[in-house]
Amino acid sequence: MNREILINKTINNISLLPDWRLIEVSDYIDFLLKTYDDKKLAEGIMKLTSKSNSFDFLNDEDELYNESDLIEKF
Repeated sequence: MNREILINKTINNISLLPDWRLIEVSDYIDFLLKTYDDKKLAEGIMKLTSKSNSFDFLNDEDELYNESDLIEKF
């Protein structure tokens, strides 16, 4: 089933609902869109930070601690 057919079927089904159910469907669609937007935003931030050189100075620092400094090993 392609996207256009699915959208038309969904619209037809929604038009058959009573008003109180229509409000629930609208709220649920808002929730789905928000979670989708949040996921896309997080992916964009991860992509930007992975390409960033902001923390490259840490690569030049000497290691302050090593495994022998651990009190308890797991």
